[in-house]
Amino acid sequence: MNGNQQELSSSNQIDTSFNYMQYVQKPIEMYVFIDPLCSECWALEPYLKKLYVEYGRFFTITHVISGQLTALNPNSLNKTKQSKQSGLSSFTLNHENLDYPWVPALAIKAAELQGKKAGKQFIRKIQETLFFNKQNICNEDVLIQCASDAALDVEEFQKDLFCDTSKRALQCDLKLAREMEVDYTPTIVLFNHEVEDEGVKLSGLYPYDIYEFVLKEILQRTPIPSVKPSLITYLQLQQTVGTEEVSVIYDWSIDKTEKELKKLQFQQIVERVSENNESCWRYLGGTLEEKSKSFL
Repeated sequence: MNGNQQELSSSNQIDTSFNYMQYVQKPIEMYVFIDPLCSECWALEPYLKKLYVEYGRFFTITHVISGQLTALNPNSLNKTKQSKQSGLSSFTLNHENLDYPWVPALAIKAAELQGKKAGKQFIRKIQETLFFNKQNICNEDVLIQCASDAALDVEEFQKDLFCDTSKRALQCDLKLAREMEVDYTPTIVLFNHEVEDEGVKLSGLYPYDIYEFVLKEILQRTPIPSVKPSLITYLQLQQTVGTEEVSVIYDWSIDKTEKELKKLQFQQIVERVSENNESCWRYLGGTLEEKSKSFL
């Protein structure tokens, strides 16, 4: 990279607050290649969230479906049968069978038809459902519940789940993965639209410091991290969080994280949800001030 590359002209005008990042011109585009069934992709999420909390004013994230799906013949997506109930195109497959990973993949594409934010919320919900609740996200009923939990238009989601538009979107993802020679998940590819250098590809799961270093290298400057939101604000945004996730975001030990979350549990701001030996926390609403008044 050119070390003399001029810094962003707006760098001195950037507000480092968490809420301001959505309004700033973002030079970095980050493609995150995931397999919705991949545990390492789930483990990557806290690092992506921390990266976004601290440096999200500099980059956008686009999720691309890859993983096991790259081994599929995209033409198989066109083998359909007519649904008797809805008249919509549907796959000739058993949705209960985990050998068919394109079911949640298609669901992600269907969710994204309702907007990029909706797609990200849906990805989060199906990963929580799989890795926290241990439910089968290849089951159509489970996916519909995830769509509802992600505040999607469920009726539209059901219509789009097996439609040709969702299939074509998935085929485009598989094609992009082949073009970028992505053969492992998770993989992150970063491009800086301000320079002509080639993108940087990171295949596999790394410590957070590596992602931070690579972002700074491709950005060609050392930005100051944004001020992190309060824990309550973060919980309001995420609704459900894991202990490990909070630990990563706030650079706390697991013990300190547990203590901070238990304080909020005592205030009835969160509740602990323990599923299969994994601890997660669900936001119940309110603030410390509001909850304290309820005890008076």
